[in-house]
Amino acid sequence: MTEFGSVGSTTMRILVLGGTLFVGRAIVEDALRTGLDVTLFGRGRTGSELFPGTTRLIGDRDTGDYDALRDGRWDAVVDVSGYVPRHVGQAMEALGDRVGRYLFISSHAVYAQTGVGPGSDEDTPRRAPVRDTELLDDETYGPCKVACEDDVSARYGERATIVRPGKVGGPYDDSDTLTYWVRRAARGGRVALPADPEQPVQVVDSRDLARLVVQLLVDDRPGVFHAVGPAEPITLGGLIETCARVAGTRIELVPVSPEAAPPMFPLVRPNHPTQQRSSARARAVGLPSTPIEKTVADVLAWDRDRGEPALRKGFTAAEERRLLG
Repeated sequence: MTEFGSVGSTTMRILVLGGTLFVGRAIVEDALRTGLDVTLFGRGRTGSELFPGTTRLIGDRDTGDYDALRDGRWDAVVDVSGYVPRHVGQAMEALGDRVGRYLFISSHAVYAQTGVGPGSDEDTPRRAPVRDTELLDDETYGPCKVACEDDVSARYGERATIVRPGKVGGPYDDSDTLTYWVRRAARGGRVALPADPEQPVQVVDSRDLARLVVQLLVDDRPGVFHAVGPAEPITLGGLIETCARVAGTRIELVPVSPEAAPPMFPLVRPNHPTQQRSSARARAVGLPSTPIEKTVADVLAWDRDRGEPALRKGFTAAEERRLLG
């Protein structure tokens, strides 16, 4: 095993497939802070102002343009952009054996959604893999990730690492998942909640996820790991109350019918008992635990700084007013 990160050691060279949006951005920031030599691969359409001096290779997973990866060697690759088997397969074909470890960012959507209790670990049965579609929805997203995991493991064996994040929150979140509740609670007043306020939720800070990923690379560690948080259990109602407390507002949670909410409402899941995972394995190898209050405060500051653009998820103000009567 090559030694990285100590006096006289080799500087670790990593390749990040997709590293300028949310999770990828956090991973690159942590890797650079750790002293790793980072190369970025992507379309070059976003984040061009980020990470000056970092090597950038241009390509496109959607069109299968991985030509820029056919030269060069890296100690590890972090695949943030693989969603269907073709993406992963073409990246692996282009890279061949010129990478040491292949770390794939997967999802908790790989797991079976029935017959699984809270606190399930990484050995929980997964859904059947799907390879015959690239249309990603509630039915295909997880099974496509299963197929990607299988392909990475089959190609790289002990040089494969799989990280399965839960719901991720933090600055630069393009999914609106935590941002919706942070912004809504900051407005105060009566808040429509289309779910049981006692529903448990697991939100991992994007920077904690990034720290885990980089630590796994530096340690050259194989295996499968859950990236979930926070360390202390919290309910959906408790999370929204925390958002209000951080913003300095007062709220009243008003339960409304779940049928009134659009699909995939932020953090609301009817089968939430099957989506609570154990973080023990990841904690044991370096997953930190940012307090949820800090995550919320940082999201609030970031959202205000960017001018609070319209969100794609959650109720609009008009929809909520109608529901609250």
